[in-house]
Amino acid sequence: MRNYRHIEVRPIAGALGAEIHGVDMARDLEADVVAEMRLAFLDHLVIFLRDQVVTPQQQLAFARKFGDPVEYPQLTGLPEAPMITPVVKLEHERNNFGGIWHSDTTYLPIPPMGSMLLAREVPAFGGDTMFANQYLAYEALSDGLKATLDGLTGVSSSAKADVSKTREDRLKAAGAELKVMTAEHPIVRTHPETGRKALYTSDAHTAHIKGWTEKESLPLLRFLWDHQTRPEFTCRFRWQPGSLAFWDNRCATHNPINDYHGFRRVMHRITLAGDLPQ
Repeated sequence: MRNYRHIEVRPIAGALGAEIHGVDMARDLEADVVAEMRLAFLDHLVIFLRDQVVTPQQQLAFARKFGDPVEYPQLTGLPEAPMITPVVKLEHERNNFGGIWHSDTTYLPIPPMGSMLLAREVPAFGGDTMFANQYLAYEALSDGLKATLDGLTGVSSSAKADVSKTREDRLKAAGAELKVMTAEHPIVRTHPETGRKALYTSDAHTAHIKGWTEKESLPLLRFLWDHQTRPEFTCRFRWQPGSLAFWDNRCATHNPINDYHGFRRVMHRITLAGDLPQ
């Protein structure tokens, strides 16, 4: 375990995830605090804060300590803060936004480094988010399968049916249409900061393997999608108003659980610019 001098780090599971205590997002954080939070982020893949009371502008200022906010490609942001995307499910809606295991927007040529989600309104129960460690998923594979995957490229699409369905309500409310975007990225990527290899594919976005047909691709991809979310690779986070999650899209996938029909859930998300997966 790393020794921290300026923050308290409490892991929530063996695979990934840690709550950070002693940090107030509304304040202008000292460089030493930001540096230690960055180390905790790299160590635990997703970090959580509780009981944060901030304005959208304060949330943006906090996010800029860790990267460059970018607009989400499918929906518009808040009028007063375009870089903050509201992630909403209303009482009458049946689909939650992005309710399938994924790493964010891998259908972009340069996908995001990380995402920050702040809970504004949450249901009385349900609506948890699960996260999965893709370092561990890769490292648990056989040497033979690792050798095969290291040479493969996945073709990601924004228009896969299962994930498109999760956006229907929000796109309809915004009067927008689904943007069809595709990009190619390695099935196994090397993290640019830690140097560790991680699986980089998901049921939500990977359409097929480059040079393979969809029928040829699916048996291998389905095995990987099942494997990468094994319980021992995951953690589960229960939201409260003022909770913030900051996750590393380069080595973790996540799945917001859609088990709160009849309740309202409002979250504010900031996406941080990334680099070209290698």
